[in-house]
Amino acid sequence: MTSIAEAWRAASQRIDRLDARLLVENVAGCTHADLIAHPTRPLSADLLARLDALVKRRAGGEPLAYLLRSAGFYGLEFMVTPAVLIPRPETELLVNLAVEKGRQLPAPNIVDLGTGSGVLAITLERLLPEATITAVDVCSGALEVASVNARRHTADVRFLLGDWYSPLGGERFDLIVANPPYVIDGDPHLQQNGLPFEPQTALTDGVVGGDGLACIRVIVGNAARHLRPGGWMLIEHGYDQAAAVRDLLHAAGLSDVASWLDLSGVERVSGGCLR
Repeated sequence: MTSIAEAWRAASQRIDRLDARLLVENVAGCTHADLIAHPTRPLSADLLARLDALVKRRAGGEPLAYLLRSAGFYGLEFMVTPAVLIPRPETELLVNLAVEKGRQLPAPNIVDLGTGSGVLAITLERLLPEATITAVDVCSGALEVASVNARRHTADVRFLLGDWYSPLGGERFDLIVANPPYVIDGDPHLQQNGLPFEPQTALTDGVVGGDGLACIRVIVGNAARHLRPGGWMLIEHGYDQAAAVRDLLHAAGLSDVASWLDLSGVERVSGGCLR
């Protein structure tokens, strides 16, 4: 019978060594310490077959997070499936800015548009315990994942199914946050780094020949109808879209418009206030 150490060595010949280790630990239900301390622990034929299938999928480019059904964000672990995007570190800037704005109010009312796996809404609920958090997504599969994550982290978040503002009626908020699709349709990067396995509707607005801003135009253009006086909108966008997004924020009647840099020095989030 194959040991977990032997399975790790064999998998490492086909995929990255760290990826191989994480898959072995996932299949065997062991920790890294277990793998080191008990390398001769046997792996059953059924588990070995499962590991082989996962290694083949990883070798084919499928993201490790989908194989493990887990991804880290802001120090927390979230379930992810192909129904949702894998959270990116740059989105933590959006969290930091939202927390900064939210802490200026005693009990802010916040909405997360296009919540996906719920990482943004859930993280904000944990960091702003006095806030009321609503999360919207047009994909029922995404909301199922987000609901699981909310239960996992005991986060009190109201989830609504619908397209952007449509399920909100006339509600107004102190803070609107969004990480919408903004990659230009047909961008060659969509065929790289595991992106073909992620939901394309969460990556690009699907407008052939467009600029990737179609969803952002809808979100920003309707923000004033859903912001309370003094409320803020914060939106993540592409590396080269900050100037265009600032123009949209100005056109929507928002003030104090600005963009903020992520850790790579890229203008990643822009926002404005309803005066």
